[in-house]
Amino acid sequence: MSVADFQRETERLRKLLCKHNRETHRIHDLKETLSVFEEFDNKLQTELKSDILKVQQQLQKMKNCVYRFQVQLTDVKPSPDLIDKLKDTMTDIENSINMFKDSQYQSFEELLKEETTVWQEITALEKKIDVWSLPVKADGLPRARSDKLSTDQKNSRNLLPEVTALEMFLQQRGGSQGGWDTYDHQSFVKVWTKHSGKPSYRKEAKFYLPDKTEEDIKVHEEWYLELCHLQDNKREAIQRWRAAKQREQDLQREQQDRDDVKEELEETTAAAQRLRQEQQRREASERLEAWRNRKKQQQEEAQEQQLRDEILRRRRATEERRRQLEVKLLVEAHVRQKKQEEEQRLLEKEVQEQMEREERHRLVAENIKHFQERDSQRLEVKLQEKQSKHEEDCERQRKLAKLKEKVEVHVSRDPSRLWRATEGWESRTKAVGPSGCGPVLHMFHRAVPTWRQDL
Repeated sequence: MSVADFQRETERLRKLLCKHNRETHRIHDLKETLSVFEEFDNKLQTELKSDILKVQQQLQKMKNCVYRFQVQLTDVKPSPDLIDKLKDTMTDIENSINMFKDSQYQSFEELLKEETTVWQEITALEKKIDVWSLPVKADGLPRARSDKLSTDQKNSRNLLPEVTALEMFLQQRGGSQGGWDTYDHQSFVKVWTKHSGKPSYRKEAKFYLPDKTEEDIKVHEEWYLELCHLQDNKREAIQRWRAAKQREQDLQREQQDRDDVKEELEETTAAAQRLRQEQQRREASERLEAWRNRKKQQQEEAQEQQLRDEILRRRRATEERRRQLEVKLLVEAHVRQKKQEEEQRLLEKEVQEQMEREERHRLVAENIKHFQERDSQRLEVKLQEKQSKHEEDCERQRKLAKLKEKVEVHVSRDPSRLWRATEGWESRTKAVGPSGCGPVLHMFHRAVPTWRQDL
């Protein structure tokens, strides 16, 4: 086994070991993260239960205050002291409701901020998790490319110190990504390219790399600057080597041309053809590389635009939920205010009705007193009239009694008197001679009582 094969095998085993270590650390980190999430979930559940209990207690307290206020409104007489007491009670209820609303609004604002932060972190973690599988699928291309470079430039590695320095730098400083995973390194390169290496890129890099500290980003920046410098040196060395090789070929071709003009012409033609083909291949390679770069840049821009659209959509959804919540709270406040105004109006109406009832009771009492006085006067007049009438009756009875005493006849009891003819009848039935000439046509006599007609 040659030294180069041994180095390649060592590099392959080192990469496998690094990959295995990363997977082990990743699994361990996932377990720790899961345990942390479970503890955090339990903590959130406990806080949620305590918040629900606290809100229920506050609502029950406000309900009790409203109930006491209702009790104070029933079966009471309006008075200034009562009105002041009711105003104080209403003020306490309103203050408690306003405090409850303010506390709930502040808690909602904090929850919205936390939700925005969590969504950003979740988005970054989702992208990082999605990229975990990409190095496994794309391992063939970089390795094939590195193998190809090692095959094509096998002879130049021993000649070009810049290439050797770059290879040693990659072996000693964590490979082509500086010890970072593919997604983090690509995110760093994208932000670095976008800001052209200005210090302002660090603020945006924190958004794409939430698990990296500022010191880690700074160290990776120094590594990337050194990598770019070594790559530029390697590129310039390869160009110098190619130029030197080209010059050597030109000198050999000129020496050969001096020996044989015909061969020089043929060689020149072949060289020109080769140059044209090389130029064509180079141009095609450059066009392909430019197309690949444009394609990659378009994909990165599309991903970045998609990420911005997703963030904007979630921000709009959050804003819409917040606006709906504000509208709901405003509607509830308006409804409560309307209800309070309605209750106040009903209270005022009831107080007004109570005052009207008392006024009517007073008027009725006055009218009753007036009617009672009028009835007492009428009763006195009637009593006086009755007394005068009674006195007149007594006077008439007294006069009748005096008359009776004057004409009263005391007759002894004689039962036969009932069927015996009276003296008047006997005097009438006496034979009386004619008193004049001619027959008597009609004789007037007194009427016979009914009770005596059949006797």
